[in-house]
Amino acid sequence: MSKKQFVVFTVNSEEFGINIDRINSIERMMEIFKVPNTPDYIEGLVNLRGKVHTVFNLRKRFGLPCPAFDDNTKIIMINEADSIVGIIVDEVKKIIKADDSEFEDAPKALSNLRDQFLSGTVKTDGGVIMLLDADRVLTVNADKQKQAVQQ
Repeated sequence: MSKKQFVVFTVNSEEFGINIDRINSIERMMEIFKVPNTPDYIEGLVNLRGKVHTVFNLRKRFGLPCPAFDDNTKIIMINEADSIVGIIVDEVKKIIKADDSEFEDAPKALSNLRDQFLSGTVKTDGGVIMLLDADRVLTVNADKQKQAVQQ
């Protein structure tokens, strides 16, 4: 059996995981520069070690309320194709290892917007961790982008 590692984080008190192979770094909140005419879930741009990266806000991406950022709020920098993109999460909790027997596909009954971003689940002693499909989360909806440009 093969084991995979996942970074576990929370958004709105729910635990999500992302494969550690996709993670570039985990950063404290930093100054984010707003970009006009972008979907609201794109928080803006950050200058990280001399390079500019786009940052998505997962709460906004999932259609959740967005309280003020605090000391626990982190930006997870994800390797995406030939770039690095950040996602803002409420808190990074831990790193877990899971083997193939602990994985399950995302339940088909889940159909709301947030659940479109899941690739599956991992069963743990403490419950279930929803696995984020980073490619789906980081895809900008073309229709919303057109609407933003037209406004």
